[in-house]
Amino acid sequence: MTAPTSISTSAEQTERLGAELASELAGGDVVLISGDLGAGKTTFVRGACRELGVEEPVTSPTFTIGRTYSGDQIAISHLDLYRLESLDGEDPALLDDYLGADRIAFIEWPPEGREVDALPVDGDLRTVRIEALADGNRSLVIA
Repeated sequence: MTAPTSISTSAEQTERLGAELASELAGGDVVLISGDLGAGKTTFVRGACRELGVEEPVTSPTFTIGRTYSGDQIAISHLDLYRLESLDGEDPALLDDYLGADRIAFIEWPPEGREVDALPVDGDLRTVRIEALADGNRSLVIA
């Protein structure tokens, strides 16, 4: 079955789509978010974090690998793996502080293939693909 595609016409709408997904998530869930630079990945995560009760600024963790936030009911991890070519050569404990049954994790620029299979996911694994369209809108496939 093919996941439905949503079209977002604004940053606010992209945030709403993130919030809708967040309302379905539980501890241990990991959301892999892919898309080109500027596609709206962090905007999507911001909407999800707001739904989960995060009040502080939600910004891209590109230069720090990850950030953690306190939500109303659960901790949230926001990772950006853009600067990593592969997880193969990295310390196996690199993501330990960000993934686990006690938190929900959002990963921008996620690993691919067998590296995804190696992620320690304690809940459901969800995927989001965001694509900037020629008309300035965004196409989002959430599975």
